[in-house]
Formats: sequence, structure tokens, C-alpha cells
Amino acid sequence: MKNEHCQGPACGPCWLWQEVGGRQFILQSDKTKLTFYEDRADIQMDNGLEEAWWQSSRVGWEGDTPYGGRRFPGGPCSLAPRSPLIQEADVDWPMASAQAKGSGPGWQGACVLATALLWLRPLLLHAEPNGTTADGEIVSTVCGKPAVSGKIFGGQNAPDQRWPWQASLLYLGKHICGAALIDAYWVISAAHCFQKSHEPSDYRILLGYHQLQHPTEHSRQMTVYQLIVHSEFNKRYFMGSDIALLQLHLSVNFTSHILPACLPGPNTKLPVHSSCWITGWGMITEDDFLASPLQLQEGEVGIVDSEVCKMYFQSPDSSSSEYSIHEDMFCAGDLMTGKSICRGDSGGPLVCKLNSSTWFLMGLSSWSLACRYPISPSVFTRLTYFSSWISEKQKASPNPEPSFAPPQEKPPILSDFTSLGTVHKPSTCITLVSSQTFLLLLISLRTL
Repeated sequence: MKNEHCQGPACGPCWLWQEVGGRQFILQSDKTKLTFYEDRADIQMDNGLEEAWWQSSRVGWEGDTPYGGRRFPGGPCSLAPRSPLIQEADVDWPMASAQAKGSGPGWQGACVLATALLWLRPLLLHAEPNGTTADGEIVSTVCGKPAVSGKIFGGQNAPDQRWPWQASLLYLGKHICGAALIDAYWVISAAHCFQKSHEPSDYRILLGYHQLQHPTEHSRQMTVYQLIVHSEFNKRYFMGSDIALLQLHLSVNFTSHILPACLPGPNTKLPVHSSCWITGWGMITEDDFLASPLQLQEGEVGIVDSEVCKMYFQSPDSSSSEYSIHEDMFCAGDLMTGKSICRGDSGGPLVCKLNSSTWFLMGLSSWSLACRYPISPSVFTRLTYFSSWISEKQKASPNPEPSFAPPQEKPPILSDFTSLGTVHKPSTCITLVSSQTFLLLLISLRTL
């Protein structure tokens, strides 16, 4: 950088800005609101709006500079003539570390701090991550690309065709869980949805539904040929390996209403602050079912750091690990707007848009606290952890002969609704933290 040729209203102190994907930029302003687009950045300043064109494929992220950036050392901020107001920086991002002795803030302070942290984190969750399928696998030209796109904020009715992989899992004709289409013959859901029966004929999969009470010409009811529940489900720890595969009798014909979500590879990375979406037909509170016509609901949520999430599920007994977050799980939610999973959403998809245009199925709704205010993070099955397991089961299961399939069934109009979910109810905020945990929270706030 040069310390001369300062031009325009953006002159002033420099801020070093780190994107959620780890890339860093120099911004020539300290009083801005910054929004990144595909090929430009809008800079909202005290005296108006500036546009800065830049070379990037980053989409749709915004934030307030003084709270998300670090002041760049070395005097006034000036770039060479005709240089962009924003440029990528080759600067090491400082890591915070601390050691302390003594007691923590007590459980009351810990509750307040944990709640404050989880309320603040969603403020920076409108990012579309630079995630990649690090294994080098070729992404299908079909999966993860719905006909309808665009963001709709808040837990609300989902537009038709926006989530074409969304499936309803029926048990004896009643909706009990969500599921997701991942292949022409395969659907994935949560293992705890199958505790009543492991008999494939007891289950049906609904595809191409938007309103469960109003099937259309695009709706399909599929019979299940094979059910594969993970053999380690709930054995090593609470809700561990909460995953199941369903193989269909017949192949699904893909349309704009029925498409699979893409599966991530084992090394697919998702930044902590990534913005993702949950969908389902589950209950809207612990006591209230989704109203007629049972329209699919959607909500944007952010990934919550596992160490922070663990605080919400700690037992007062430090030796207890009854409810804990393990490597095959991750947490997500939005405490600002109260979006979370509830009964009947179990097994449903959490998808994140990676590679700019493709939706990847990163998680399955697994378990949570009761869906009442104050909302806590929800826990999801981490699909990158089970990538090899999914591949192995699919390879070991050739497609069934069409002659084995029972007669095609007419898509039903659902009126009976049973919500199956896994909820545990500890006392309100039972967190006890040490001084080290307290410092970890402060560091997390500092580095948001």
C-alpha cells in the first residue's frame, strides 16, 4: 500500500477485513456499511452511497466495518490512483489467546453471556461460504440446483419448487419426519425416525409436495424397498450416528419439483459463520401443529461453533455427558428470529449453497431443546462425517428390479399428522463455566 494519492470520501483510516471464508481485504473507510456483490461492493457512507468495483466472485455478504474489521496499522489509508476502494490483502490475521486464573462469572453470568453471544452471532450470518468439495468430486449437473432461487428471510412459507429435494416420511400413512432425496433411488433421514419399526413396507416417501393437504400433478408417493439404519445409532452416546438410508423400489423421474440435493465429500469445509437453510412440515411450537394446508416452512440459520453450542447442553454434573455435541454432529440456529427445528422436522435437510450456485445437504435435523423461547441452537447430523458410510451402503445395494415394486400408489391428501421428534428439557440455562470458558466466549465475540 502507498501512503499517498488519497481520493474521494473513502479516505481515512484503513480497516483490515476478514471474510467468513478466511480471505482478507483492505477497506479505505472506517464509517461504512459494506455489501459484497458478484462483481462490486456497495459502501454506505455518512454522505451517501459509493460503489467500488472489484475482482471477486463473492456474493451477498454485508457487515459494519468497525465491528467486523481490524484497524490496519501504519497511519492514514491511501491506495494508488485508480486502485479499488477494496483490495485483497496479504496480511496474517492475528489469533487471540489468553490464560487466566480464578473463578468464572458464575452460572448467572454464563447464561447471560452465552445468550448474548448466540444473539450476536447471527448478525454476521448472511454469508454464502467459499466452501468446496475438497475431494475433487464432480458435482452433478442435476443435484442441488432448484428452479426457484433467491433469499427469503425469516421462518415462513417456502415458495414452491425452491426445495425440490424435500421429502415427507410417512409411517402407516401419517407424516412423522422429514427426509431428503439424494439420488434417483435413495432418500436420507434421521435414524430416530424409525424406532417404531424397521419394516420397509410400513413407510412411504412423498416427493414433489409443497402443501401436504394439496398434492399436485407433480407429487409422487414412493414405496420403500430397503431401510438401512446406522448400526451405531444411539449406542456410544445420546443420538450418535442419527442417520438412515431408504432405497426406493422405483427410480424417481427428476423434474423442477423433484430434484436431489448434492452430498458433500468427507473433506467439504463449511465456515462457522455460513448461512444455511432448514425446511420442514414440523410443529410450529411444542403445542401447535402446522396449520392447514400444511405448507412447507423454511428458515435461514447460521452454523454455531461447537464449543459455544456445548454450553447449552452441559449438565450441572461435570462428569455427565448425557447430552453432548460430538464430531458426528453440529449446531445451527438463529436466536434473533427464533428459527429452529421442532417436532416433525426430524430427519429433514439443512442445506448450504456452496460453489456459488449449488446446494449441498450438510445436515439432517436430529435433536434440540424444546422449541419454546428462548430458542437454543438445534443439533444436526453432520453428513461429511458419514460420507463414506453413505457411499458404501449405496454401492453394496444394487438397484432393485422394477418387477419387485408394488403397484404405484396415488399421492395422498394428508389429514392425519404425527410429529416425531427428539427433545430434551434441562432446566433453563444450566451452564456452569470456568474462567477459561469465559475467555473463550470473549475471544469469540472479539473475532466475530
